[in-house]
Amino acid sequence: MSGFNLGELMNAARQMQDKMKQMQEELSRQQVTADAGGGMVQATVNGKLELVKLRIDKSKIDITDTEMLEDVIVAAVTGAQARAGEMMKQQVQKAAGDMGLPPGMLGQ
Repeated sequence: MSGFNLGELMNAARQMQDKMKQMQEELSRQQVTADAGGGMVQATVNGKLELVKLRIDKSKIDITDTEMLEDVIVAAVTGAQARAGEMMKQQVQKAAGDMGLPPGMLGQ
């Protein structure tokens, strides 16, 4: 077991944990927007996939067709969450590469 240093291993693990925490905080501040229904609805989510803003263009909706509006809202939110998920995946892959970890090591 020559060359094995538990202190160095623990330090490296702590640094990796700190980097991951920093990345998660950074992602939570980022926002991604998607629209649906030809711009009828815009949804914005943060890096935690939480809905932070919803905009409905009143000039493009039929107030008597609430079922369609509900569907368009779901589509916009789903689209924004998918974009944010892709952004998160790319950030994790970049962080893993920056730390010298093999692909897949951080669950990406």
